[in-house]
Amino acid sequence: MPQFQNVTVDKAANVYFDGKVTSRTVHLQDGSKVTLGIMLPGSYEFGTDTEEIMTIQSGELTVLLPDETEWKTIQGAGEFVVPANRKFKLEVSKVTDYVCSYK
Repeated sequence: MPQFQNVTVDKAANVYFDGKVTSRTVHLQDGSKVTLGIMLPGSYEFGTDTEEIMTIQSGELTVLLPDETEWKTIQGAGEFVVPANRKFKLEVSKVTDYVCSYK
């Protein structure tokens, strides 16, 4: 889906890692939310509260998912799922545009 229809967007940005990762929260008509963001090159570790679906729109990164031993590479578009209450690591090598959906 290239666009979200009939949404509300929080004005305040979510800012992480000294501004190297930022996003905006978008509240969808059905009551769910997503975040739209940008990650600059760097190494990051995030934790989840709920299951998250990370959809990479563009960029280049590798991700180490919970309980995995091998990093997964995404160049351009791709997707990965992180379970609730878990941590995952990212190595971003090119500016990455992403959408994070929450279950």
